[in-house]
Amino acid sequence: MMQAPVAALPRRSQVMRAHKEHGGRLAAVLPIHYPRALLRAFDMLPVEVWGPPGVDASLGAAHLQPYVCSIVRNALSFIQAGGLGMVDVIIVPHACDSLQGLGSLLLDFVRPDQPVFPLYIPRGKRASDVDFLASELRSLYHQLEGVAQCSPSTAGLVSCIQREEAADKALTKLHQRRRHLALSQIELYRLIRSREYLPAETFLGLAQAALAHTAQAPQAGLPIILSGIVPEPMSLFESIAEMGGLVVADDLACCGRRLYPPGASDEPFCHMAESILYASPDPTRGNPLQDRLEHLLHLAQTTGAKGVVFYDVKFCEPELFDLPILRKGLQDEGIPSVAIEIDLSPQDSGSCDALSHQVRTRIEAFLEMIA
Repeated sequence: MMQAPVAALPRRSQVMRAHKEHGGRLAAVLPIHYPRALLRAFDMLPVEVWGPPGVDASLGAAHLQPYVCSIVRNALSFIQAGGLGMVDVIIVPHACDSLQGLGSLLLDFVRPDQPVFPLYIPRGKRASDVDFLASELRSLYHQLEGVAQCSPSTAGLVSCIQREEAADKALTKLHQRRRHLALSQIELYRLIRSREYLPAETFLGLAQAALAHTAQAPQAGLPIILSGIVPEPMSLFESIAEMGGLVVADDLACCGRRLYPPGASDEPFCHMAESILYASPDPTRGNPLQDRLEHLLHLAQTTGAKGVVFYDVKFCEPELFDLPILRKGLQDEGIPSVAIEIDLSPQDSGSCDALSHQVRTRIEAFLEMIA
């Protein structure tokens, strides 16, 4: 396996510190969809907060119901503990009711030092939805003007859009060519997930380096699709490989659902809105359940996947609402699946970096069943 691109990946804290030292600003962004190009136009580097895992959740738990997902609970705890002290703004997209609730908490009750900007994503992709999201992005632009004390030009914004689209195109190629890359599963996903914090131009260089090196033969293993929100702990991929499995496609909120196509409009805010709304089907954007089922069936058909592992964060309502019908629809087409719920805090493994014994056993049993 090729080590160079993954070995070159800096840590999030290193990237954040370097950007600040060069006079830039930082935006902490909660899941899931947001306009990277708009932030970069203000020289504001977006750094995503998917939890994070392993945080002492007690601070957040004091303000949230026990049935709120660990992404939101851990994020609130992380903010209260000062984990985002380096950032200049916090952006909370309305991906679900729990994240909207977090936005309200941060605005009205548990106020951080930084300004908090909610971002409302429409539940559809009609012309009216594009107009609504474009309006939301214009509103965010004006809010960022007050923080950065500057007003990026249309030309500057378009340049940032083009840069982000080049990185998104390379990201899509990583997904499409995964079986022919000289990267292990965990190396591939470390590279894919570096899109969460690396500048687009840095990610593009690393992705192109990975794409330039191919394995002598396609990777072998029992092909599966991984669906859900976030693949934590990342040792999940090592465990799947040890069991003889191979993730040949994913429908993860932080990965495969964010293969954004270029927008079509010449107007930059509508262009960014189209890109977000026309990505793969996502329950947090209110896409029809049938669209998501057809997307999973298409992934299975084109990759030869033998089954689907739904790997969801506990209490994730958008995911859980879809699961019964999705699994039945897959089963009707001869594609078995398994639903696994996880928490971002350490469980029986005793470490946030290790897969729990229960989860390992369930995945192993599923792979043995479909082999």
